[in-house]
Amino acid sequence: MPDKVLIIGAGAAGCAAAWSLSRYPDSFEVHVWEAADEPGGVATTRHWDGYWFNDGVQGGAPTYRNTIVWHRQLGFEPRPVHMTINFGKGPTWWNNYGAELETELVRRLRPEIRRFGQLMQHVHRYPVLYALVPIRTLLWLRGFSSEFANLMALPLTALFFGTGNQTPRVPSLVVAQVFTDDTLRLFEYDPDRLLSSQPQMFSFDNLHAIYSRALQSPHLHAVHLGRAAQRVQPLPNRVLVTDTAGVRESFDQVILACDADTALQLLGRQATWMQRQALGNVRYYRDVTVTHTDLEYMRKYYEIDMEERADMYFVRTDPQDPARIDMSFALSSYQPQLRDASGKRLPLFQTIFLDERERHRWTIEEIRSDHTVLTRWWKQMSHEWKHFAFAVPFMRYAQGGRYDNVWFAGSWTLMNLHEVAVVSGLAAAEMCARYAARDAEVVAAGMYPFAEDADAKRFYDMVTRVVYGRRARQGNKRA
Repeated sequence: MPDKVLIIGAGAAGCAAAWSLSRYPDSFEVHVWEAADEPGGVATTRHWDGYWFNDGVQGGAPTYRNTIVWHRQLGFEPRPVHMTINFGKGPTWWNNYGAELETELVRRLRPEIRRFGQLMQHVHRYPVLYALVPIRTLLWLRGFSSEFANLMALPLTALFFGTGNQTPRVPSLVVAQVFTDDTLRLFEYDPDRLLSSQPQMFSFDNLHAIYSRALQSPHLHAVHLGRAAQRVQPLPNRVLVTDTAGVRESFDQVILACDADTALQLLGRQATWMQRQALGNVRYYRDVTVTHTDLEYMRKYYEIDMEERADMYFVRTDPQDPARIDMSFALSSYQPQLRDASGKRLPLFQTIFLDERERHRWTIEEIRSDHTVLTRWWKQMSHEWKHFAFAVPFMRYAQGGRYDNVWFAGSWTLMNLHEVAVVSGLAAAEMCARYAARDAEVVAAGMYPFAEDADAKRFYDMVTRVVYGRRARQGNKRA
């Protein structure tokens, strides 16, 4: 009899885990419960005026090899784009267009730009010293001006990691890796302009179609959309799971591919001390995105030129509080299907307002209601240094639980990147194989599906080392 595995949550992590396990139907009977009526989690697709657009997740960097290869195996080819960024407005404007659009702000702050590059290399060489030092603290200690910190360094970090107004508390080492780490690097550092290149990125194809197909394997035993779990009770030889309708089922193993708060709530008193420590220290904030066609709003707050430039990202610094930011996206610059019959980019934008507690400073009311396409609230994890000090180091001890039958997957286990979400799902599937009751060694040996891709394997190994520790190298413990 195959091991009966339940995956709670059908976001990127849950879909990856389900797809990976379904490749071995003789070893696993895979069930998926998703509270929403569609798969994808935050990676969803919406429709507007005869067009579709991806909402919540747009694409990624070429280093997202696991995501790219997986999507290709599902029959969807990522589409290449070049990342263009527009920071500030008027005297605070700068960009990554190079010499042709170099601004006065960049020229004035050039000495600090050069010092910043040297500092990032130093942080990369001595990671232990800076792993938990907040980036704003480090910049202050090294004598950087508030102008450089608030107008260049912090907005750039917020853009990379989606950290919003928690950016000042992001660890310095995390920031340095964007410029120096071969796996995470997005940009080539420019000592004259900080950024001058427009790196090749990729945009996702229709995310609803991608993650729906991931769950269409004939070897998946059951996929229940609109079914939410209420309680997870781990026992020595099984896991009892009750849904919100009061129906209880028994499984050999469970993968909790939901957010940390939900996972901890499902476990309740059954959670171990390590699970409470790791999951309880994942902090969340409520953000809202407004998808709209209000070009007037965009022109008021950003340096936008739809005719001359294909700006993709826009970052606005609050003039009353320069440590606070808002971000917008020109969806048609990122998603090539958003063109009219002549090939002209459509004016479809998405503006994100960060941290509901800061609502008093939002400009959301200025977006005209008759130009609003979609308003959506999000539960956004924080990347502040406490996450890397009190949550991530304990994840390896939280995995498995008392009986090696409850696993956690999701970007929150490490860092809020779509690639991390996908890899965490693949890793949780491998853990199910390693700790399965039957034939674990045989299945686990080939469980990771992209071992022939060196870049994908490198990132996978990095994540599993952090999130699973020695478990990632151990074999079957229950056979």
